[in-house]
Amino acid sequence: MLEVIGITNCNTIKKTKDWLQNNEISYSFRDVKKDPLTPNELAGLVKKAGLDTLVNRQGRKWKMLGLSDKQLSDNDLFDVLLEHQTMIKRPVLRKGEAVLVGFDQDAIASFLGEDF
Repeated sequence: MLEVIGITNCNTIKKTKDWLQNNEISYSFRDVKKDPLTPNELAGLVKKAGLDTLVNRQGRKWKMLGLSDKQLSDNDLFDVLLEHQTMIKRPVLRKGEAVLVGFDQDAIASFLGEDF
């Protein structure tokens, strides 16, 4: 089953859910504010998608934490992302072992493959 990971009040998550519903794709949704990823789950996403892909450097939380001027190691960045999961770029789509980050209709359709 397709899992959508993000936060409920995100416009991109709303677009993603609308697109999936309009295309009759069933999915489960995980709000990381209410049900944060465990360190192992986040590490699995990082392994599959890459830390740079997962971190939203344009988002409000990144700017509020003043991280633009800091040189963070991958371990430090991972720890910050684990603590502030609203900095995860949205949506994160997980289907089995595959992961896709970001909203792009063509990429999502391709990612879903035969399910689409």
